[in-house]
Amino acid sequence: MSRGLRLIPIILLLFLLSGLAWRLIKPADTAIPSQMVERQLPQFELPPAMPAKPGLSAVDLATGEPRLLNIFASWCVPCASEGKVLQELQRRGVKIDAIAVRDTPEALTAFLARNGDPYERIGADRQSDVQIALGSSGVPETFLIDGHGVVRRQYIGALNASNIPGVLQELEQAR
Repeated sequence: MSRGLRLIPIILLLFLLSGLAWRLIKPADTAIPSQMVERQLPQFELPPAMPAKPGLSAVDLATGEPRLLNIFASWCVPCASEGKVLQELQRRGVKIDAIAVRDTPEALTAFLARNGDPYERIGADRQSDVQIALGSSGVPETFLIDGHGVVRRQYIGALNASNIPGVLQELEQAR
């Protein structure tokens, strides 16, 4: 057997190992984008998540003015850090509603007292039915809804200060 033929298995092994090393260095994106982007919101009506706020329905999100729909929970650690960004967006005139998933009124009240409350309405999604219908795979997630109730953008994970200019620009485009 020639010397070149004996190197083929070694070359194949090196190729396979380099491919595996590449996947370890740069893992696949685990974010699951919603199939609802560019589609009408599913019809839903959620009861109030806490006594001080009204509940939320799909009709509330189709009032002619674009708004953000934030999906969060009091037990979600990244949701706490997102609070300041949502409050800044609210301060700049952005209308924000929320869906609280698998939570209790007491825990939500304490969470919002600690981290700020930028929400106009908060619906209680105790079994995550609406969250799943929206194509949300976790918390926090934020959806940009145009004035006609169409999902225009999905932000997976906690919003941070660097997202503010883009969110404001996309809200303006959704008018």
